Amino acid sequence: MTEFESAVPALGQALSQRGYTVLTPVQEAVLAPELKDADILVSAQTGSGKTVAFGLTLAPTLLDGAERFTSASAPLALVVAPTRELALQVRRELTWLYASTGASITSCVGGMDFRDERRALQRGAHIVVGTPGRLRDHIERNSLDTSAFKAIVLDEADEMLDLGFREDLEFILGSAPAERRTLMFSATVPRTIASLAKRYQRDAVRVSTSAEREQHIDIEYRALSVTPTDREIAIINVLRFYEAKNALVFCSTRAAVNRMTSRFTNRGFSVVALSGELSQNERTHALQAMRDGRARVCIATDVAARGIDLPNLELVIHAEMPRNRETLLHRSGRTGRAGRKGTCVLIVPHNERRRTERLLTSANINAEWARPPSIADITMRDHERILEDPALIEPASESELPFARELVSRHSPEQIAAAFLRLYRTGRSAPEELRDNEPADSFESAPRGRREPRRESRGEPRRDSRSEPRRESKKPAPTG
Repeated sequence: MTEFESAVPALGQALSQRGYTVLTPVQEAVLAPELKDADILVSAQTGSGKTVAFGLTLAPTLLDGAERFTSASAPLALVVAPTRELALQVRRELTWLYASTGASITSCVGGMDFRDERRALQRGAHIVVGTPGRLRDHIERNSLDTSAFKAIVLDEADEMLDLGFREDLEFILGSAPAERRTLMFSATVPRTIASLAKRYQRDAVRVSTSAEREQHIDIEYRALSVTPTDREIAIINVLRFYEAKNALVFCSTRAAVNRMTSRFTNRGFSVVALSGELSQNERTHALQAMRDGRARVCIATDVAARGIDLPNLELVIHAEMPRNRETLLHRSGRTGRAGRKGTCVLIVPHNERRRTERLLTSANINAEWARPPSIADITMRDHERILEDPALIEPASESELPFARELVSRHSPEQIAAAFLRLYRTGRSAPEELRDNEPADSFESAPRGRREPRRESRGEPRRDSRSEPRRESKKPAPTG
């Protein structure tokens, strides 16, 4: 059994039972002896193992030398997360990590029955995980006792500020004892996070591992240069080329989400949508469909996709370019998690090329520029997948051989192979022909300030920016 000497023994055993052999860089970093009982500000990308990281570093503070927790008269720690989905995910992670310590872990999140949560708190909880709005409600109604808090964790702190939870966070932090640990985990550390840390942390230690400084090292970035009229065609071809188990397509507006969902469904893709107009129950069903394989493509706005976790997400597509580096990193970080590889594709209209290059540079991302997959590219990739299909590689079983021999006796090998090919293609959308054949690198050498000639196909209307749907700019109703 693997030993994790720097972790509390009970948690080390839980890691081994879970199949861990080594810790991630951020998990190693927070277990440094000099950080014991210290306030820390951690730069941690999504999927870096930060939930286990703060679980490991909290344990010595909460157990205080004991092997197991005693009965809980009041909670000892609070974890605040931006969305219901992330809060429930954190609770699940901490539950197995602390399983042999006797810890009671409960959640307080928007959309759940308030009375059930209050009863769970009254029965006693050592660690409470919740969303800002719901936690504030419990504190104001005296159902959450903050007097015994030894530590507070702000998970995805930058997202919580982006979603407008600053006032709730300040209320929660202000209601807790001054003598406590405050841990902040954030994918990025903009000025707003630095200001919050300065106000509510004591001599906080900044933690940023070398692996974290390389943005999303397990993600392959590809920027595909297209004309605006080819945008959705390019996305269809990207989905067909990669055939990912799970793919997430980001749009900037609810109208775009609805349009793409309808079009891709008609093309035979198994699609779900996430946007601000959906209820919490509809969001939950959409995510569950992705997790259990009933759907393979999720089309979402930034607001709706904040904090969601799809463990096997292989592909992220930026259908419309993000407005800043933080949004780019948050979107992209949904794939390439916990040591798994992922692909991130940016669909870039020609007139947004230079802005995209500046955005990638500011995010410290090196992307390969290319054209979208063509029909020939997708056909070749399909052929490679067929040749590698286990159905062709594995030897025939005794039960299969009699009928296989009958097929060979009745039909030529070419006819049988053609039937196999037709069965493979059944249910798969045919790739689209791109209308723009401009080489991807031709815009790199264009003189600055000179307008590129406008390329329009005969009969296609001009694209008027005034007719574009408005961006989803309203703050969402707090999920907490």
